[in-house]
Amino acid sequence: MPTKKSAILQEIYQIKVTLLGTSPPIWRRLLVPADATLAQLHVMLQTAMGWQDGHLHEFRIGQRRFGPPEPGDFMGMPSAEDERKAPLSSVLGRVGAKVTYTYDFGDGWEHGIVLEKRLSADPNTAYPVCTAGQLAGPPEDCGGVPGFYNLLEAIGDPSHDQHGELREWVGDDFDPKAFSIEDVNRRLAFWHRRRGKASRR
Repeated sequence: MPTKKSAILQEIYQIKVTLLGTSPPIWRRLLVPADATLAQLHVMLQTAMGWQDGHLHEFRIGQRRFGPPEPGDFMGMPSAEDERKAPLSSVLGRVGAKVTYTYDFGDGWEHGIVLEKRLSADPNTAYPVCTAGQLAGPPEDCGGVPGFYNLLEAIGDPSHDQHGELREWVGDDFDPKAFSIEDVNRRLAFWHRRRGKASRR
């Protein structure tokens, strides 16, 4: 006899992610499962912002730090709590709750994350999904926010001393004003497939 499916819909968090220090702000709005862990959110953020996951990262919530499990102290800092054991529902429990996500401790890309809404899942929607955003994310290893704006100035001014060098470095296809929800969601599609495989096991 087949078992009945649960009538309880999965809870979804609407979060806004803003790359701090950028003006106009580079941001994304995402709908993510409340039961996703911070480790899983890290992968979603990398995908949505266009990062390549080549550097260390951490989450900060008040005085608490979360990150990948480390064998010991890193750079004299105590080990962070294991991000794999921290579901969003336990750290973003109320609307307005905030998290800071830092990617690449050298360039210091800080992202402000705020929980905007708690929603019931739409059974016809695969999560996570990006619903809005603005501007392209910076290229990796460009020197943080100051380096990024120096880069934009150089590639936007053919008379700049570093125009040719930086234009070649960043590639002709880099457009700082470009943003496509479709492209982000196409990159997020792997998540849907992974969750689907896990649920069938």
